[in-house]
Amino acid sequence: MFKRSILSYFQFILAGLCFVFLFWILVGFLSPPATLSEAVVEEQSGLSAADNNVEIPLPYYSPKVINSEDEGVIRKASIQTSLVAQPRQGVTQYTVEENDTIFGIAEKFGLRPETVFWGNLYLLGDNVHNLIPGMEINILPEDGVLHRWSEGEGLNGVAKYYGVSPDDIVDWPGNHLTRESVGLYEDPKIEPGTELFVPGGERELISWTAPEITRENPAVASHIGPGFCGAITGGAIGNGIFIYPTVMHVLSGYDYSPATNHNALDFAGSVGNAIYAVDAGVVVYAGWNEHGYGNMVVIDHGTGWQSLYAHLDTWNVVCGQSVYQGDIIAGLGNTGNSSGPHLHFELRYNGSYVNPWNVLP
Repeated sequence: MFKRSILSYFQFILAGLCFVFLFWILVGFLSPPATLSEAVVEEQSGLSAADNNVEIPLPYYSPKVINSEDEGVIRKASIQTSLVAQPRQGVTQYTVEENDTIFGIAEKFGLRPETVFWGNLYLLGDNVHNLIPGMEINILPEDGVLHRWSEGEGLNGVAKYYGVSPDDIVDWPGNHLTRESVGLYEDPKIEPGTELFVPGGERELISWTAPEITRENPAVASHIGPGFCGAITGGAIGNGIFIYPTVMHVLSGYDYSPATNHNALDFAGSVGNAIYAVDAGVVVYAGWNEHGYGNMVVIDHGTGWQSLYAHLDTWNVVCGQSVYQGDIIAGLGNTGNSSGPHLHFELRYNGSYVNPWNVLP
């Protein structure tokens, strides 16, 4: 009986201790932790803020929301450094690289494609195929024309031709002219051979393409090379539905682009690839062209349509011959003003150029 009372007494004490222990754990878990400043002080000095009777302010961090670029610097992901383009005050030089085109050079310098031609009349002659790697060409300061002054010219006439005012030419800083030094605009004191930039000026591009050669008017070709034909009567007539002129249907050079004086498609290929007549018709030119086309064949289809095939390696048709759609008329080449093997292909309708993409299947 006595042992049982002692055992019950110890069990009561043990239960009480367990209750106190659990209560202590629960209170510690629910109590807020010490503030950041208090924790730092206690760790470093062993004293609490209450012991030192010091009020310790907690740091407050408020992230700033930037609503515009005026309120801060915004970093944008970029693998390149963009530099502000400096305006060009004069004509500069650029060395043509491999695979350069009139379009690519114009884009590189923020110019229109025509401006590349207008700054290099005596080098390029408005012909995209005269652009050769290693050539140094003029880069104009902005869109406009480079004019080489000739004896007897007047500023009024030159300005009118390019669609600007005489003052536009005189006031351009890079021309180094003044009204006093120029004198009378109708008889200006400008040294012949002086190259003047005409800001905003424009001119018509010189057409270097072959003239229209039809069976009714074949003699027009007599001045462009020995491949011209005489008068032609009769012959096959096309139906106005066209096929591709070569086995490859991708470009290797210039697309159809009146803006760069290229009214044709340059189809890729290897020397000797077959060239096909795109429709039935009569051959009105077959042979060498003196104006950059190299070996050339022209077919008149008799319905207002005409097709031209240039830079050929060989040809196997003769003047006046009737050909039919799909006939092999030549082999692809690299003759004339050509930067590599390709077919220069043109289509005309009633004398006007037609974008071949609009009629090819």
